[in-house]
Amino acid sequence: MMTKGRVALIRGDDRYGNVRQALEAIADDIDLEGVQRITIKPNFVSVRPALSATHRDAVRAALDFLRERGVGHITLILGPASGSAQQGIENYGYRPLIEDYGLDIVDLNNDDAVEVDALDHRLAPMRLRVARTMVESDYRISVGPPKTHVLAIVTMSLKNMAVGGLLRGEKSRIHGRTPTIHLNLYKMARHVAPHLAVIDGFQAMEGDGPVDGDPVDWRMAIASSDFLAADALAAELMGFPLEQVGYLYYCHLKGLGEGDLQRMQIVGNAKPEELRRRFKPHRTIQQQLQWQVPDVERYL
Repeated sequence: MMTKGRVALIRGDDRYGNVRQALEAIADDIDLEGVQRITIKPNFVSVRPALSATHRDAVRAALDFLRERGVGHITLILGPASGSAQQGIENYGYRPLIEDYGLDIVDLNNDDAVEVDALDHRLAPMRLRVARTMVESDYRISVGPPKTHVLAIVTMSLKNMAVGGLLRGEKSRIHGRTPTIHLNLYKMARHVAPHLAVIDGFQAMEGDGPVDGDPVDWRMAIASSDFLAADALAAELMGFPLEQVGYLYYCHLKGLGEGDLQRMQIVGNAKPEELRRRFKPHRTIQQQLQWQVPDVERYL
């Protein structure tokens, strides 16, 4: 069961260790009793470069945490925007991980579809095809790095799930113009938000993310059963408060999680002020910040 606003913040010199410590710090919030269909999704926005993707050691840390709690069957779900899932598996060294843990693999780009409500670039209603495996998962786990983004300002756990879960050909349709992507990510959150958010910030990305940005040696990890608390904390530490990031603001406004840092219970070995670092935004940031729309409640 989600513990609203409780989030782990860990700082250390080992990626695997950081993720494990973050998960251990919120272990009481992770209720897997009766859960049958567990999915874990790394960020494979592209099959190269490695900086744009989830490092395999972060996923291994999450898998070890689950295995120690008796979880046996886990499905690795992948949905790269460019390239194939198999290319990502090979390029990022995931093959041993799949074999060691006996993971099933689902390429979300080619999965059966579930249609959900969304908005087109004119803010008119449309439908998007989302991977059935993700929508029907009993427990979704997102593991990925914090990055700046070309359209959505930042990308963390929710965006990893929402865009990665779209079938091939649908990913471009969710983005539209600047206001549209934020409204659509909020709408998608109601269907595919992670039950467990793991943000591996050992090495993050700034500048022209989510693929072509520059590395940030940050050496931190965040974990929470409240995806919004995890994403909002990471965004704040990157220099992008909740009020600047439309889709996170909408999720907070509609009660999908805790976005107010003052109300969060932050546990772990680090304090936010120790890890604040102003990330260089994408070069399109001024355009991205124009996401507000009049009478927004009619679209939420």
